[in-house]
Amino acid sequence: MDGRVIAVTGAAGGLGRAYVLELAAHGARLVLNDLGVGRSGEGGDPSVIADLADEVRAGGAEVVTNADDISTPEGARRLLDTGIKAFGQVHALINSGGMLRDRMFVSMDVEDLDAVVAGHLRAHFCPTRAFAGYWRERAKAGEPVDAAVVMTTSNAGLFSQPGQSNYAAAKAAIAGLTVTLADELERYGARVNAVSPAARTRMTTAVPGMAEMVAAPDDPDAFDVFDPANVAGVVAWLVAPGESVTGQVVFVRGGELKVLRGWRYADERGREGRWELDDLRREFAGHDWERTPRA
Repeated sequence: MDGRVIAVTGAAGGLGRAYVLELAAHGARLVLNDLGVGRSGEGGDPSVIADLADEVRAGGAEVVTNADDISTPEGARRLLDTGIKAFGQVHALINSGGMLRDRMFVSMDVEDLDAVVAGHLRAHFCPTRAFAGYWRERAKAGEPVDAAVVMTTSNAGLFSQPGQSNYAAAKAAIAGLTVTLADELERYGARVNAVSPAARTRMTTAVPGMAEMVAAPDDPDAFDVFDPANVAGVVAWLVAPGESVTGQVVFVRGGELKVLRGWRYADERGREGRWELDDLRREFAGHDWERTPRA
């Protein structure tokens, strides 16, 4: 990826940091964004992104940083402009990072919904909109475009995860956004895919019962299934030049990779005319309803 310019949001987190180190090792030039907020979106510490940039530069990579709030159109545009000003162009965007405000639904406030939607869905939408507009302008000007976007969804949004209805709604929306944008942006030379990572991060270790599940093995020679670096190679592949994969949602856990598909018709019935209440009662009397499994 020598010369390829890649922007990474949430770059200082567990997954984002793993992506940055992987991409730097392959010669990419990097535009790093992170606000350094807490797990619930509180506070902010710009030193986290500065420290990561220093580490990557020490390894010989070209890096610039940005600390704008990319859940706003203005902040997202400034992220794009940071890359263009430093390197002349930007080839890929990795939307990482996020936040949690877990509660059972009946205890959840609308502020918990708004904060998580902003921290995930808006934080994906706004930078992707800015970068997609930039690639469209280049494509319409007749320039060759080989661009890529990686979104971050979650099995919590693709399956069922009680206690995370706000997070699940945002992550399900990101999966829907991914497959739609893959169709829309293909004409401009941009691919769009999503990863659903299972890894040891600040968010997963804070979920009750998850910290033990994703803990590193005691044996230093054993394969660490939940090491965020396991996801980094897949993300690097999705933003690498010359690839063709687009419109895919990929689950990654350790060496396990599964390509997911969206909603499908699981049961089909037909009749002449509309269904009435009594018709439906008779049709489905004693029917064994299959539920969406938990994540």
